Formats: sequence, C-alpha cells, structure tokens
Amino acid sequence: MKAMSTKAADKAAQPVTSAEPVAPTFRNAFLFWLKLGFISFGGPTGQIAIMHQELVERRKWISNARFLHALNYCMLLPGPEAQQLATYVGWLLHRTVGGVVAGSLFVLPSVFILWGLSYVYVVYGNVPWIAAIFYGLKPAVLVLFPEAGKVDVFAVVVAVAAFALMLKWKLDVIPVVVGAGVLGLLYKLLL
Repeated sequence: MKAMSTKAADKAAQPVTSAEPVAPTFRNAFLFWLKLGFISFGGPTGQIAIMHQELVERRKWISNARFLHALNYCMLLPGPEAQQLATYVGWLLHRTVGGVVAGSLFVLPSVFILWGLSYVYVVYGNVPWIAAIFYGLKPAVLVLFPEAGKVDVFAVVVAVAAFALMLKWKLDVIPVVVGAGVLGLLYKLLL
C-alpha cells in the first residue's frame, strides 16, 4: 500500500504537460495565415515545413498525427498540396470560414507582392539603383528557377552565400533576400 502512495506522489509532483492541441481563436488563426502568406517562400516543401513547425511544434494547434494525416490526404489530391494543406487545416480549426481564409491568405499576399515588384520593374526598371536592386535579387530567382537565364559569377556567389546563410546559420529568407538586393546595389554602383 505504501508503494502505491509513493508512485501517486511521484506522479503528482511531475509537471502537467498537455499533449492535446489547443484551438486558436479565429483572430489568431487569421493573423497566422496572413503571416504565412507573406513568408511562404521555398516551394511546397518549405511551406509545409513552416506549417508543421508553426502549427504542430510551436503553437500546438493540431497534433502531429493529425497534421500528417492531413498532409497525406492533400498529397493524394491533384493540385498544390501546400495550399490544400493550409485550406484543410484552416477548415479543421474554424470550418468553412477558416478554410476559405487560410486558402485565400496563403496566396493573396504573394500576388500583391509580385504585382508590386512587377510595377516597380516596368515603371522604374531603367533607373540605375532600382535596376541594381533587381540585379541583386537575380541570384534568389536563379536558386528558385534554374532556367531563368544566363548566370554570372556574382549571381552564383551570392546564391551560394545565401544558401549557406540559411542552411548553416538558420537565417530567415527575408533578410537574406534583402541582403542580396543590397549586395546587388553595391556591386552595380561600384562596377
């Protein structure tokens, strides 16, 4: 009898950890999907990794088993599995409205970013310092799209450095891309 009470006391002394997912408020989910739309670079593999890290590991909004089940389900469907996964998880968390919001916010920020960059390039692409920034961004594009065009030594060096910074030192993609733009500006100005 005494052994049982010792085990119960040991169990009671251990910290309580909840393995159960904690459902977010709609506002918190909305803000997460909006953020994801702005930072989801790197193709479906990177996007799915970001969602797993944020939704399962960091925020604990869904369990790992549920995430993997959703991912497997989305991989069976035709089309972009990362967007389908975001839509499905949004639906799991907040039903139809959650799915529509998650799916929309997964795409819309990047559409506006690309429209903005396209506008700047078309209208101001001949301005030397703007052209230099786009030249600095060329390595990032070359990493994403190898067939994008002719590669020069500067582009290759910056692309390899960007890859090393993100892989070895775990830097976020946005500061690396901004840094590449600044390097391109400096390179063109000093050339």
